[in-house]
Amino acid sequence: MTIGIVGLGLMGGSLGLALQNTKLVSKIVGFDHNLTHCEEALKLGLVHEIVSFKEIKTCDIVFLAIPVGGIIRTLQELQDIAPNTTIVDLGSTKEEIIKATPPRIRANFIAAHPMTGTERFGPSAAIQNLYHDKIVVLCDTDNSGDLHKNRAIQIFSHIGMKIVFMDAISHDTHASFISHLPHAISYALANSVMGQEDPKSILLLAAGGFKDMSRIAKSSPQMWADIFKQNKENLLNSINLFEKELAKSKKMIQEDDWQGLEAWMSKATTLHKIL
Repeated sequence: MTIGIVGLGLMGGSLGLALQNTKLVSKIVGFDHNLTHCEEALKLGLVHEIVSFKEIKTCDIVFLAIPVGGIIRTLQELQDIAPNTTIVDLGSTKEEIIKATPPRIRANFIAAHPMTGTERFGPSAAIQNLYHDKIVVLCDTDNSGDLHKNRAIQIFSHIGMKIVFMDAISHDTHASFISHLPHAISYALANSVMGQEDPKSILLLAAGGFKDMSRIAKSSPQMWADIFKQNKENLLNSINLFEKELAKSKKMIQEDDWQGLEAWMSKATTLHKIL
């Protein structure tokens, strides 16, 4: 099969590397509006060739590894693809993307979310094993054609991913807690420190805890603003629930309720028994 990848950053570039290790793929071509990304992707060997968007449409499978708003816009430009061309998006939200998919190509479309990534972006961030042994969620596949669904399952399986099927509404609700809320918290933590008079002095003391929690605040603001916009209601709900828990800890600290605070913390540590 010939694979076309739209977007040659972390996700698209890493996919290009992973697919080169499979026998399913004969050629991998790429497209990116950023010409520097195209040059880097070729230099790094992420794809075999850079092509026009018109040529991307002729591939057997087209992967959309771009911000979620861009996925919706690009789907409108893919309405003239052949019936046997499969489109797979890799976005972090699913409900709005599926709703925006033109009816003419809904059977061609696979809504996928690989649960993987790093805080880095651009072609140089690509990692050979980014997808290996990670989960990919496929949403609302009952509305996808069998050919396209089977292709997606085959491709993701061959790059070592574990496949989970879920409806888009559940996916976006769950993703707001385990992915989108942590990013909002990380950005807030970073801005809390940067808002101090001398943030450099504070950061001299930064150790594991702060670095772990603030790491994902290095992620692309453009990409994450887009995600927050598409999953607005679910994210607001998760922020509200987080604020309630934070308020509980604040109240116990104010009232010197150290026993209650310890019990509250102990309850939180049980999370890792199911992770």
